[in-house]
Amino acid sequence: MRIPSYERLETDDPSETSTIVSSVHSNHSVAKPATYYGQGPFDAPSSDSEEEDELLERKGPSTPGIAEAGNFNAPYTPSLRQKRASNIRFLVTILIVLVVLCGIIGIIAAQTYVGTVYRLPGNRKITMDHIFNGTFAAERSFISWVPEAGDGVFSESTQDGFIKLVDLKTNTTSKLVKKDDIKDEHGKPLQHWAIWQLSPDMKHLLVKGDHQKQWRWSSFGNYYIHDIEAKVTRPMIPPANPPTTAYATWSPTGNSLAYVDNNDLYILTSPSPSTAPIRVTTSGNASLFHGVPDWVYEEEIFSSDHALWWSPDAQKVAFLRFDETAVDEFSFPIYNPTENNSAVIPYTSEVTMKYPKPGYNNPLVSVHVFDLGRYLDSDSVVVNGFPAANATLELDWPGRHPISNSIIMEVAWVDDTQLLLKEVNRNADSGSVVFFDLSSSDDKARSRGTVVRKLGKEGEEGDDGWIDNNQNIFPLPKSMKGSGSAAYLDIVPTPEGYNHIALYSPANSNTPRFLTSGEWEVSSGIKGVDAKLGLVYFEAANPSSIERHLFSVPIPTISSPDTVAPTQLTKTQPDETAYYDTNFSPEAGFYLLSYEGPNIPWQKVIQTTNTDFHFVLHTNDELSNKSSQFEAPTILYSTIESEGFVLNVREVRPPRMDDSGRTKYAVLFYVYGGPFSQLVNTRWQRGWDDYLACGLQFIYVTVDGRGTGFKGRKLRNTVKSNLGYFETIDQINAARIWAAKDYVDPERIGIWGWSYGGFMSSKVAEADAGIHSLAMAVAPVTSWRLYDSIYTERYMNLPDLNPGGYINASISNVTGFHHIEYLLAHGSGDDNVHFANSAHLLDMFTKAQVRNFRFRMFTDSDHTITKRGAQREVYEYMLGFLEEKWGKGGRRRGW
Repeated sequence: MRIPSYERLETDDPSETSTIVSSVHSNHSVAKPATYYGQGPFDAPSSDSEEEDELLERKGPSTPGIAEAGNFNAPYTPSLRQKRASNIRFLVTILIVLVVLCGIIGIIAAQTYVGTVYRLPGNRKITMDHIFNGTFAAERSFISWVPEAGDGVFSESTQDGFIKLVDLKTNTTSKLVKKDDIKDEHGKPLQHWAIWQLSPDMKHLLVKGDHQKQWRWSSFGNYYIHDIEAKVTRPMIPPANPPTTAYATWSPTGNSLAYVDNNDLYILTSPSPSTAPIRVTTSGNASLFHGVPDWVYEEEIFSSDHALWWSPDAQKVAFLRFDETAVDEFSFPIYNPTENNSAVIPYTSEVTMKYPKPGYNNPLVSVHVFDLGRYLDSDSVVVNGFPAANATLELDWPGRHPISNSIIMEVAWVDDTQLLLKEVNRNADSGSVVFFDLSSSDDKARSRGTVVRKLGKEGEEGDDGWIDNNQNIFPLPKSMKGSGSAAYLDIVPTPEGYNHIALYSPANSNTPRFLTSGEWEVSSGIKGVDAKLGLVYFEAANPSSIERHLFSVPIPTISSPDTVAPTQLTKTQPDETAYYDTNFSPEAGFYLLSYEGPNIPWQKVIQTTNTDFHFVLHTNDELSNKSSQFEAPTILYSTIESEGFVLNVREVRPPRMDDSGRTKYAVLFYVYGGPFSQLVNTRWQRGWDDYLACGLQFIYVTVDGRGTGFKGRKLRNTVKSNLGYFETIDQINAARIWAAKDYVDPERIGIWGWSYGGFMSSKVAEADAGIHSLAMAVAPVTSWRLYDSIYTERYMNLPDLNPGGYINASISNVTGFHHIEYLLAHGSGDDNVHFANSAHLLDMFTKAQVRNFRFRMFTDSDHTITKRGAQREVYEYMLGFLEEKWGKGGRRRGW
């Protein structure tokens, strides 16, 4: 089926971009498009459309070509024509005349030329080595605040072998511990450890050794407790090889520890060697987790390695129980478990994981609270996998979704005895915020929650979009409780569809009191709350959606209930853009301010109440001097319109680019485009795009289409139930706009992306609009039935409830791949977007006899493609493909 969205746009004057923009109309009545396979070729105006205008360079050969042979620098020798002169004197005369004419033409051209040639400082050429060897890497530090030592204290690991504490209030540095004093069970200095946590009384250090990575966020390790004063280290529990402890943490007060070993939850009430652990659960196994998430919750919900939360007074622990028994397994081979590329491994091994896919069984998740205080005051015994009923509760609430259709999205304590959780359904269009009061003496009353907020279409969102997956609940400090009851802040969409800060006071209130509002969005969670000043700190995509600035806003009180407009704390000059990131101290008295662009990054620590305080961490002067020596592209920010939606654009132009139209440049679009993502921003970066612009003289364009973030729900919601459909239209419309520009070679327009971006570039190839001559996809999703359930169903619903949407949102017809140069790359050990996605596409190519493509499997690499030197190689592979198909540089007309 063909749709009008991909029809050729007829233009009399291809240079009139505004004509193309105005011809892309809005059609908001389209709720669910029909399945499409694209529209016929787009006959773009060509730089060699006039016979008398010869290009000095011609398009490269079709596949197969130089890249398959691995020779990207093979010399090209053009044929030469020789003419003999009949009279030398005649030739000399003609040459003199020509020189004079050329001089006259040059003078006239110089006086009448109206194009813009960009000349930037620096003339050293950028190479791929510079991109990958850290030449342009900015120095950055992450401050680890140490709340146990007071506000404004952070730790640093020094070259003389100490962990030291820096107190910004007193401008002093003290030694906390000598690293060699931390020893393993054999009395030798503990090796290869970096993760540590100080006990609340600052007498002990919890250290994670023998780190063994599992998934993106999770890992195993053997934990050790170090007595700082006695300089004695002992294992928290007997070490194992391989390690079996997935997580451990101190309680917020006192000296208790919670840890998860072999998927069971334990509590130590003291770091003393004589303290026996309390085994909170006993049923943990390979399919039953307590206090740590399974793969899909770790990846798609919490972005974290734990699912347990101490109450503020350390008397209770809330935790999740994950039952993966019914979740199907997925296996992939490991061909070479070593780091030696030349190793020969006769027999492969396998990684087997529980990986739920759309429409299949999810893990069954229940919420529990272990009451440590009640347990210690009773004679509890373990019954049915949990301690006695009066010590461990399973929480329930009215209107809960069936457990097979339930996603627990957030759990947060707002007081010592008050707990909130967020639940949504698999389609993420219906949910609740549930309030629990655990102070009651009645077990049934304690375990039964009250729904205080409704989420989704019939709740706070109030539209056809999805409920965002975030953990933004921020309890107000006890000193700020005006009425004595708990209160909290959250990020909530306004009726206009923009994410803003809302106050809920008391905690069981169902009415938000918005502290911020407007047609812009809070981009962070709550960064900090200063209880003394009554201020909330946050970052926002304001004044433009591609920037980030720090703001503060007062918390209204009973005595001053009016909402006050936020104050921007990161000031800029008029017409200047900036991108900042912050990291606040526990009481918000200090914060690390990181300037991330568009100029050279820097970092310094700010004291909120002292404008004279300066603690500079990095100025990156060396990077500034080094970068200024090299050629640099020109970066332009703009917007385009596609079907009535205004989209952000970043264009990277070659240095000294001629935009007069005499030189035609190749354009490579870079896309990600996933829901709530953002690529177009003002961060400073010098990466592969710099090399393509400076080294190959390509134009590199990024367009954030529909579905992307920080411009309101109206832009995002359009992709619900139809991933890849409207985003593809936006990318094609953007390519058409660039094809009509005077300085663009419309025969050399391409697109590439990684992960969701690889899916997008493949969808553009499938659409077969005729505007792109090249597409590259790295680790793409090719069918959403092959990706994980929680992410996919949040945006696509279950396959049985949206069958047409799943067809649209997959690569369903490969006819268009006959008409485009296509590169595909994937790691065989990808645990996120499985290699099965590329295998499926290759099967479709086989059936349709698609042969003009390039394919590369990176052995055992995961989604990042870094195994055994693969990171640079994947970029070199794409680079060779680009050079072969397009050549280098702009193409000039012959005059």
